[in-house]
Amino acid sequence: MEEAKPGTEQPTPPTQQQPTVPSVPSIPSQPGPIEHPDQTSQPTPRVRHYDWNGAMQPMVGKMLQAQGVTAGSVLLVDSVNNRTNGSLNAGEATETLRNALANNGKFTLVSAQQLAVAKQQLGLSPQDSLGTRSKAIGIARNVGAQYVLYSNATGNVNTPALQMQLMLVQTGEIIWSGKGAVTQQ
Repeated sequence: MEEAKPGTEQPTPPTQQQPTVPSVPSIPSQPGPIEHPDQTSQPTPRVRHYDWNGAMQPMVGKMLQAQGVTAGSVLLVDSVNNRTNGSLNAGEATETLRNALANNGKFTLVSAQQLAVAKQQLGLSPQDSLGTRSKAIGIARNVGAQYVLYSNATGNVNTPALQMQLMLVQTGEIIWSGKGAVTQQ
């Protein structure tokens, strides 16, 4: 064994390694809002205006003369349904139809408010059409109507046809039907 000599170096103890901590990634700068080029150049959809009254008045006149229509009866007017190949304002058509039938001397119309209440009682939405005969008969009986008038705008949206059917609630029989052309204004 060798003697330790003064001045000789001792072996250095191993240094402890510091644990390496992963660096926190920097957050990239966020992009600003997406900017769209000016879009005012989009064409606005064409609004069509129809002469509903011109189509409805002659048809209503014929319906009031129909055989089997009892004066003083209550009439339920269903909303005009759009069955064309495009978009048209069926609400405007329905309003025109109700106006054409107002003060007709033959029918008492079920008010829009009565109709809305009856639909609600049967669990239907106010916009719901009476498309099925069973719905129409249920609502007509609910409001005491003897007749239901159905109306459909059909065909090409540029030159629609108006079809109307008058149904006797008691039997479900169509006692009058008519068809007329609707022109654009």
